[in-house]
Amino acid sequence: MHGPGSAAWLLVALCAATGAYCLLRMRSGVEEQRRAAGGEALMGFGMAAMAVPATVFTPPRWAWPLYAAVFAAAALRALWAARGGPHHLHHLVGTAAMIYMALAMAASPASHHHTAGGSGVPLVTGLLLLYFTGYVLVTGARLVPSAVPAGGPAAVRWGDRPELARACRLSMGIGMVAMLLTM
Repeated sequence: MHGPGSAAWLLVALCAATGAYCLLRMRSGVEEQRRAAGGEALMGFGMAAMAVPATVFTPPRWAWPLYAAVFAAAALRALWAARGGPHHLHHLVGTAAMIYMALAMAASPASHHHTAGGSGVPLVTGLLLLYFTGYVLVTGARLVPSAVPAGGPAAVRWGDRPELARACRLSMGIGMVAMLLTM
């Protein structure tokens, strides 16, 4: 995950800002918004921590299995919540991707390229890249029409605005693509 310095810092900033916004969304009056925002905040801050350039901070060897354990717990929660709708399946894929990246870093923390057979992109990385690239394209396309509400600005609290939640998920999807590309 530790790519070039300036790109890594931009990714850290994007993910941390997204995580912070998701924490603020947890104050929503809508129960489903609060639940989703908590998982998204965890993803945002976890992605930010994993994207810190290795020249600034290299986590100790025990940190990667700890990341994997935290995201495994989040994956179990997402699996349980997946009974409620397809949005939770995306959380499940996201937490699985975080587990995969943490385990890849634990297996080879000094190496930044994890390839099967020495060349090319590993199958799991490729599948995750396909999924998140598709997710980013679809979410971005859905975000554009909702940027201007049909009935004008609604009296909805900023934490409950669906287009802001979509923008949050879109930025995390973009961050995930960037992180997977550096694997």
